[in-house]
Amino acid sequence: MLPKFLKPYHIKSSNLVRIGPRTDGGYIIDKRILNKIDILITCGLNDDWEFERSFFKKKPNIKIIAFDHTVNNHFWIKRFKSDVKSLLLLRKLRISKIIDIFKFIDYLLFFTKNKKHQIKKVEFKKKNNKEITIPKILKDYKEVFLKIDIEGDEYKILSDIKKNSKKIAFLIIEFHNLHKNIFKIKKFLEKLDLKIIHIHGNNYGGIDKYGDPNVIELSLLNTKKIKVDNRFSKKKYPKVNLDYKNFKRREDIKIKFNE
Repeated sequence: MLPKFLKPYHIKSSNLVRIGPRTDGGYIIDKRILNKIDILITCGLNDDWEFERSFFKKKPNIKIIAFDHTVNNHFWIKRFKSDVKSLLLLRKLRISKIIDIFKFIDYLLFFTKNKKHQIKKVEFKKKNNKEITIPKILKDYKEVFLKIDIEGDEYKILSDIKKNSKKIAFLIIEFHNLHKNIFKIKKFLEKLDLKIIHIHGNNYGGIDKYGDPNVIELSLLNTKKIKVDNRFSKKKYPKVNLDYKNFKRREDIKIKFNE
């Protein structure tokens, strides 16, 4: 069972919406926050910007900046070779595999004008021009929607997120190796205006010996921007019609909390 401090606060179901696909890369937000923000900042991109695309459709005037140092020329060349090889080895032609080959074109078409991708690594301390810190990212903004998915490096920047939390209206963050880092998460959440309103276990990460997810996705709302009931949710997780399997061929993870 997960500790009680990871239990979401109560939010009316009508205020919760899913942004992004009904698979990995989709997250739950409070739709009321859409009128409170002026920028979406993504830390960790890889080859999936369906969340950002869906978000842009909901709020077409939003500015989007994504940071990921791994998505560079080498990344695209390696991916193209892999996709072509995969397509040639198929016995039966699949439209999805053809679409994969043109992913780079989709990338170029999406990241234009007010939607930018910077090839920089998000770090606690900047050592060179290829790195950037959370304070630097948030410097010029006051109403930020922040999404963090940096494969375990999130723990390096938790203190910076906390120190700058007044600027963050909404936070989506994935925590990896959950039980190994549970005390770091607890310390981060203490005395924080950002409150958990949704939790989902990412089944790509599997479960530990207790049946708990190794990777969780948290949605946190700044209660200074929108008030939240000071009581915990009684809903079951995953939530029907909101949560979907990250990996379709594996069962979703049922979450239970210590009371």
